[in-house]
Amino acid sequence: MLRLVPGTPDAVLSALSGVLEGSGTPFAPVPDDAAGAARVRQAAAPDEPLEDGCAVVLSTSGSSGEPKGVLLSREALVASAVATHQRLGGPGQWLLPMKPYFVGGLQILTRSLVAGTTPVVLGESFSAAAASMSGVRRYTAMVPTQLARYLDSDLEALRSFDAIIIGGASMPEALQVRAAEAGVTAIPAYGMTETGSGCVYAGVPLDGTAVEIGADGRILIKGSTLFSGYRLRPELTAEVVRDGWFRTQDRGELLDGRLRVIGRVDDVVISGGVNVTLTAVQARVLEHPQVKDAVVLGVPDADWGTRVVAFVVTGNGMRAAADVTGGPGRDELRDWVSATLPRAWAPRDVIRLEVLPMLASGKVDRQRLLEGVR
Repeated sequence: MLRLVPGTPDAVLSALSGVLEGSGTPFAPVPDDAAGAARVRQAAAPDEPLEDGCAVVLSTSGSSGEPKGVLLSREALVASAVATHQRLGGPGQWLLPMKPYFVGGLQILTRSLVAGTTPVVLGESFSAAAASMSGVRRYTAMVPTQLARYLDSDLEALRSFDAIIIGGASMPEALQVRAAEAGVTAIPAYGMTETGSGCVYAGVPLDGTAVEIGADGRILIKGSTLFSGYRLRPELTAEVVRDGWFRTQDRGELLDGRLRVIGRVDDVVISGGVNVTLTAVQARVLEHPQVKDAVVLGVPDADWGTRVVAFVVTGNGMRAAADVTGGPGRDELRDWVSATLPRAWAPRDVIRLEVLPMLASGKVDRQRLLEGVR
């Protein structure tokens, strides 16, 4: 039997405490918005028999496709929490600044239960929440956009944490440098729902986790924090888990034992007969001095096959209009990209936005961006 519980910190903490103790009923946390709740019910299938060894079912964000129910066992949740504390220097008190129906938030609560500490839930003020913490060691986790915002508004509060795990999306190098120069211990983490949250910190796998690079450049992960499978999708589980190795959708490389994530397996598109690596284009766009944030995507196109489109946010808070002045225009940005990358890789279109649309998980809502240009 699978129980649906409200995705609030109190409800999730109570349900999680039960399954970790071995006496509770497996559950799936449900967001309070209608669309999110429908996605979870679809992925969790609460009326169907539950697979063995499952403690929690989490829905994938659905940022690029149909949501899936990810089965996480008690053992995987605890292994992730224990390995995290070992890497950070010991158990501590955690601040929860994100929703607990995503794996990042859920694992903050798991770590708190394993450590025997009371988590603090973020209210209206990050600084006030940080000040209310009483633990000898203090931790939190957040997405890059939150870190960037708090560096502007709550720097002293950020400095008060022994470590801040940054996940949910890749952490730009400029943000890493900015945090380090400000005296903030921000640790970029790589992982996903299927790996029980972050399992690689600052490029180094946690204890109990192994990372390899497949022949196709794909990142492969094996270890005690891996999910048990996809809810009612054994064929899909068999496709992505082979000989105990989880085949991620990301490409990477190992440099002196450290993992460097290059991009997604599907981020290479063919535009006008030329292979274009979207992550490389995006990285170059982000280097432009007037670009504050950006995402580069491939859009189906009758002439080019795939059209490379850059969605950019400038430092001046541009509106969604191609001819707004004050930031790099299409031709300027194409020239900027072409200075270091092939001209054929340069974006065909540049769309300016006030902000990039985000999912509640902290990831960019790619579907929403694509819907706006199709």
